[in-house]
Amino acid sequence: MSQYLALDLGAESGRGVLGSLENGRLELSEIHRFANRPVALPDGLHWNIGGLYQEILHAITRGADKAKTLDGIGVDTWGVDYALLDGRGELLGLPFHYRDHRTDDVMERVFARVSRQRIFKETGIQFMQFNTLFQLAAARERESPLPDAAETLLFLPDLFHFWLSGEQRVEFTIATTSQLYNPVARDWSRQMMEPLGIPPRLFQPVTPPGTIIGRLRKAVASETGAGAVQIILPGSHDTASAVAAAPAASDDFVYISSGTWSLIGIELSAPRISAETMEGNFTNEGGVGGTIRFLKNIMGLWLVQECRRSWARQGREYSYGELAALAEEAPAFACLIDPDDPSFLAPDDMLSALDAFCRRTAQNLPGEPGAIIRACLEGLAFKYRENVLKLEAIAARSLNCIHIVGGGVQNRLLCQFAASATGKPVMAGPIEATAAGNILVQAMARGEIASLRELREVVRASFQVEEFSPIQPDGWMEAYDRFTALKSV
Repeated sequence: MSQYLALDLGAESGRGVLGSLENGRLELSEIHRFANRPVALPDGLHWNIGGLYQEILHAITRGADKAKTLDGIGVDTWGVDYALLDGRGELLGLPFHYRDHRTDDVMERVFARVSRQRIFKETGIQFMQFNTLFQLAAARERESPLPDAAETLLFLPDLFHFWLSGEQRVEFTIATTSQLYNPVARDWSRQMMEPLGIPPRLFQPVTPPGTIIGRLRKAVASETGAGAVQIILPGSHDTASAVAAAPAASDDFVYISSGTWSLIGIELSAPRISAETMEGNFTNEGGVGGTIRFLKNIMGLWLVQECRRSWARQGREYSYGELAALAEEAPAFACLIDPDDPSFLAPDDMLSALDAFCRRTAQNLPGEPGAIIRACLEGLAFKYRENVLKLEAIAARSLNCIHIVGGGVQNRLLCQFAASATGKPVMAGPIEATAAGNILVQAMARGEIASLRELREVVRASFQVEEFSPIQPDGWMEAYDRFTALKSV
């Protein structure tokens, strides 16, 4: 039996998950979970990178204690955020959080120097103000000395892999989220860097997922009791690991990696970069096995998370399960919410932002928590329908089912809404797809799994999947027409 440790860091929490692989079946055990809380400093919003590293070390200690012998360790995180290091490998400043306001309005100023069309043709990446390209452009606008002082840029999973192994590597799937990488040439796009004053020297050659980069540093091996464990690059972008673990048996499926963000897309062998895909704001990110994750980012359960936080500040504490139960009892389509409205990206108070959106669109925000959460979940389901239709048009084929993976699977009401809104069966699970994908890519690196297809066979043999069928599709279609009209106002 082989045992691997996945260190899976999300925007709200992180976890250490131990995976035991034997006879084509994977068993997962969560050994450590911790909150991921950003830090607001005078210069902006940052990740508590030192605190996260300490939690990683704690997870390794627990994993080594439980497993006795670990065969590999790999880290995955969200995309786009980065760290800058000097020539000695020392960290220069705390990495910024992607929701920091320094990138507000920066895209239009970048487009005045490099056109939107040129950027998309070169990178094939969805335009979002927090992409690495725009973060670095914002740093230049603020006259930050760090890009000139730095010798190396590492994305956050790359930074943790460096601190664990002493090896500086930039992994493929995380690099492609930056909007500084050309997925056709499979290399960094210096054409994007030079007009914006971004030093090309910061960017190292890209390493594919499933690469063994070294072993745990002696000091860390001693501190954690883990020994000289191999450090193995998974799909270091968490969505890449999650999509790898989608238990699909054919190619005609849509995946949704559901959590703080909903990432909806299809798997391709080559990028799709065209005026049509730019107009749809789709993205071409790297996947496991050299695949391309052709997808769209949707705001996801962030709205629900932030509503819950707003109510907690008012002294009203709700669990996610309680909110889902209240939403199920609330009336359908009481108001229509577009979860991708820019006002929801980083509001001071989500309830106030939802109220302002409703007033702006001549609606009334419901007063009860259940009705508000239902409106948020229905809005997500409408976005799923909108993008499934676009994906089918771009792929020029029918997509037979939707695989939803990740923590959002636990919201069964959203899974049902997704089936009803799209008119397609939804296969929900596994919940821990990111950790499973991380671990199984590590196993691929060690020769235990031969291919992405075989990896998915292991997932199907190891995890239960719940199927949701469409219910009352006619009501959803009428409401979707109203949602579409609302968006055009």
